Amino acid sequence: MNSFLIIVNVAALLLLAGVLYFMQKKHISFSKRVFTALGLGIVLGFVLQLIYGLESNTLLQSTEWFNILGTGYVKLLQMVVMPLVFISIVSAFTKLTLTTNLGKIAGLIIGLLVGTTAIAAAIGISASLGFNLEAVQIQGGETEQARGMEIEQQYSEIEGQSFPQKVIELLPANPFLDLTGQRSTSTIAVVIFAAFVGFAYLGVRRKEPEQAEFFKKMIDSIYSIVMRIVTLVLRLTPYGILAIMAKTVATSNFTAIAKLGEFVLASYVALAVMFIIHLLILTLVGLNPLTYVKKVLPVLSFAFTSRSSAGTLPLNIKAQTSSLGVPEGIANFAGSFGLSIGQNGCAGVYPAMLAVMIAPTVGIDPLSPTFILTLIAVVAISSFGVAGVGGGATFAAILVLSTMNLPVALAGLLISVEPLIDMARTAVNVSGSMTAGVVTSRVTKELDTAVYNEPQKEAFYS
Repeated sequence: MNSFLIIVNVAALLLLAGVLYFMQKKHISFSKRVFTALGLGIVLGFVLQLIYGLESNTLLQSTEWFNILGTGYVKLLQMVVMPLVFISIVSAFTKLTLTTNLGKIAGLIIGLLVGTTAIAAAIGISASLGFNLEAVQIQGGETEQARGMEIEQQYSEIEGQSFPQKVIELLPANPFLDLTGQRSTSTIAVVIFAAFVGFAYLGVRRKEPEQAEFFKKMIDSIYSIVMRIVTLVLRLTPYGILAIMAKTVATSNFTAIAKLGEFVLASYVALAVMFIIHLLILTLVGLNPLTYVKKVLPVLSFAFTSRSSAGTLPLNIKAQTSSLGVPEGIANFAGSFGLSIGQNGCAGVYPAMLAVMIAPTVGIDPLSPTFILTLIAVVAISSFGVAGVGGGATFAAILVLSTMNLPVALAGLLISVEPLIDMARTAVNVSGSMTAGVVTSRVTKELDTAVYNEPQKEAFYS
């Protein structure tokens, strides 16, 4: 009987996937298919939890089958991340689109990412104080205690790591290892390695033009193949969102979420304010923020659903170049740096909120100007090297809390609402990196405003 019910549940998911396929055949826009998938996934998840209950073994086994479509899609995206980053940046050099202002471009992107993270920290502090949140208000059970111990274990592994050591971690000692994505900073390391290859190409072009021309043709061919792979994978986005959302909703503990509703609300308010800050920055450089919102919503929807900034990178870069008019080189730098530097949601809002909540438990006044200014500075500096995958926010929180001499284990009290908050945090992370790419292009006068202002194109998603 259990196996039969699992088959029925999987069949329900496949039936909804069939609806999305029918919409694709009818040439319904990518954006509409994404939001339809999001809605269908939520409905299916609610229905499954309502029928079986959160502790049901049938539900657990059904969602494992859902992972083939959901997690499988994320893995396919992760598969193309490193090839896309490497070949796109090298190609930008061979096409002579990254030979000038490289230092200015990198500096602007990093400055925007870290600067907006400092703003995000201030917003997180304001949210905690405004909602009067304190860690002592949260009751912890066995699960929370276990999570606290796990966080303390993680802290013991990174304890004593200085800022210079974190910067050194960004460098590619073994580029072949980093091309496998084995380190949290692998993406930035690949960016640096690709830049070295690009500069080497420019040197060879001056001395041995025939060899350089052969290399250019080879890179152009590989680039075309990689971009075709990206397009093929991106076509699966609505199906991936459907499965991921169905599993997320079906396995969410809404009772626990309700108990921590005030923290969830405060988090979403802070993250929404940060997104508005992104739009204000775009407005300040003379761009229409509503155009930006319309064009990035499908990307942010996937980031929200998947909770993976790294998995969203192909969508991120493709949207910047094809919909927002950002040059390929800048889009790759912004998207790649945004995975490990200055994540506004995970490394900005979240650790700042936690620090303010935990400070009173050790006798620190969270309203103290010295505490607030120190916390903002620590959050900004600690945002270097935060991994763009699930768990990055916990790593950021550990760094900030330990630097501020606050107990790291108390971060485990929020484990029951972690997935729900992480969804919005990831979307804000991705928006931050895309904003950095657009603004940098605008400031360096390399943004194609005609592409930015034209109606949304669906071709590269379809």
